[in-house]
Amino acid sequence: MPLASDEHIGTRVRIARNAAGLTQVELGGFLGRTPEWVAGVENGRLALDRFSVITAIAERCDVDVVWLLGQPYRLRRDGGSLAHAYIPALRTGLRRSGLILSGHPGMSPSGAPASLEVLRRRAEEANRARQAANLPRVATLLPPLVEDLNTLVLLDGPNREEALRLLANGARTARMCLNQLGYPDLAWVAAEIAGGAATQVDDPVMKAEVAWDRCGALLHQATLREAVAVADAALRDLEPYASGRSADERAVSLRGALHLRAAIGYARGGHAGDAWARIDTALEDADRLGPEWYDLKAQTVFGRGTVAVHAAEVGVEVDQPDTGLRRVPHANVGEVPSKERRTHFAIDEARALHRMGRSAAAVVKLREAARDAPYYTNNDPMARALVSDLARVGVPSQAAALSGLIRNMELVS
Repeated sequence: MPLASDEHIGTRVRIARNAAGLTQVELGGFLGRTPEWVAGVENGRLALDRFSVITAIAERCDVDVVWLLGQPYRLRRDGGSLAHAYIPALRTGLRRSGLILSGHPGMSPSGAPASLEVLRRRAEEANRARQAANLPRVATLLPPLVEDLNTLVLLDGPNREEALRLLANGARTARMCLNQLGYPDLAWVAAEIAGGAATQVDDPVMKAEVAWDRCGALLHQATLREAVAVADAALRDLEPYASGRSADERAVSLRGALHLRAAIGYARGGHAGDAWARIDTALEDADRLGPEWYDLKAQTVFGRGTVAVHAAEVGVEVDQPDTGLRRVPHANVGEVPSKERRTHFAIDEARALHRMGRSAAAVVKLREAARDAPYYTNNDPMARALVSDLARVGVPSQAAALSGLIRNMELVS
């Protein structure tokens, strides 16, 4: 029997298709699928388990991909209610950030200024929570941090440049959290706040960091061509700092991270050759930096293991799951110093295993991810789609584990 979430997304596909004036034959033809496949999705018998397919449906029917996914999910378990409760305060803080950065008159501090050192520690704490895949904690920390940074920027004193750097950092952390929670429009606002702060600092590497976040926001909204265009523009600007004997390690790392953004954009658009080429180029930069390199300071966590994380996603999206898992030899994803990145890999590894006919192993892998990072895993659209499809096909040897995933993801009422 289809799960409630499958019926929900299937209903949305039917609504979108009808609103676009398309028949099941026409939508299926655009996707390279049969009318029977479209009917299966719409009546909940088949799960939508790849961003590339979801993106294509959204594009053809001219609807928002986040609406199609049914986000935000507003899960109640594992701090979910707490995470969403802080979104209005974060929206208010980011709105004020935009006004302040634009030089709007009449803006005044909302409280007494905190010391730069205190704000630096709080920004680092938010980043640690991000890398720990603790979305409720990130959502709790960000609103007061953003508002206190707004105050320091408004004071226009000797610490203003450092305050701008911290504001960009905090806005980038917010971008990731908001994307994962299902607020893409607000995530884009956060990315633009980071961009405004970076413009005032005028640091080329910092601007590339912001471009990386803009790509992340665009990918979540399925604006794939724009994501690749932003990545390529940033790569051109970054190249003088990432090449030659005096290359800046930060620039080399960001160059690799931007290639990974482009790889995902190409993969979700169905361009396998371009996606794999970007993975291979990113791997070259990871090898230049060495096996111990992981860029936590820039939030990208770029390194060899992170290239393997992205290769796994590319493999699933272009329907070459085995290639994705093998593309980066001798990479130990378990050593990546970010639970968020490790969890993302575990979800895509589970998706790959299921597509390779190893559904029991997929349940085990996904259960491990949910144990280590419950709210992040249970809130991930592709993890939820995978569980829905596993429930559809049945996995008798892992029935109890699968039931636990269904319950914790609140896929049935």
